[in-house]
Amino acid sequence: MSTPRPAPPESPSRVNVVDIAQDEVLTGEAVALDVQPLGYFLRALGVLIDMLLGVAVLLLSAWAIGWLISLDAIDQAVLPILTIVLLVLVMIVIPTVVETTTHGRSLGRLAVGGRIVRSDGGAAGFRHAFIRALVGVFELWFTLGAVAALVGAFTPRSQRLGDLLAGTYSERTRTPKLPDVWLGVPPALADWAPVADVARLPERLSRRLAQFARSATSMEPGARTRVAASLARETAEHVSPMPAVDPETFLVGVVAVRRQRELRALQLETARAEALAAPVSAPPRGFPER
Repeated sequence: MSTPRPAPPESPSRVNVVDIAQDEVLTGEAVALDVQPLGYFLRALGVLIDMLLGVAVLLLSAWAIGWLISLDAIDQAVLPILTIVLLVLVMIVIPTVVETTTHGRSLGRLAVGGRIVRSDGGAAGFRHAFIRALVGVFELWFTLGAVAALVGAFTPRSQRLGDLLAGTYSERTRTPKLPDVWLGVPPALADWAPVADVARLPERLSRRLAQFARSATSMEPGARTRVAASLARETAEHVSPMPAVDPETFLVGVVAVRRQRELRALQLETARAEALAAPVSAPPRGFPER
């Protein structure tokens, strides 16, 4: 009786390692999103604007209450209660409502180009806004921003104490606009395109280049530069000769050359198929038919 053959050893499971840069966030689908946190001084300016607006609301409300008391419309006995309600409204209720309804924005953040988001890059909700406002009573109002400034100076994303407890940070919403991707052969590669050898480019890498060329305009500037440099290094092993241009122009040129040659090959194949499908003329008289 033949002995059973041992089962072949299982191949070790592959582990994909994703390099995350300092300004990138890894989502649950293992996608690295390039996000740029708002700088320390810009964020401090935004907080200062919001606090000055809060002080303005407090002064205006205090003037209105004093005017009503002078008219005997409000009893002075309820003044302490009105003061507490007003402080809670300005320090907690208004910031929470504004951040929740505007998805992390406020007048100060709009002025400096910032937005409060979760640590994973998602939109902040009511719970995050409430925690930030509640902690802000101590670190912003009671200490005049000293605690927030001290904590923000020693955190990578300029997070204050409320952000660390709520799991949020301030994301930059204004970035320099880069020029649109040129989908044809760039003028700088006009002499290189006819002699370029791009046939050895792997199909998988070719798809990645085409995807980059389509989505480059919607990428953050830092990610766009990093991805272009990485793809250019990988593509240079399969392209000859190498043009002396920047990585993004090189990638766009490779994509354009391959597209043009594939289109030309498809046109030739279509013309050949049409020629074969054309009706064959009758054989000449006297030629034996088989």
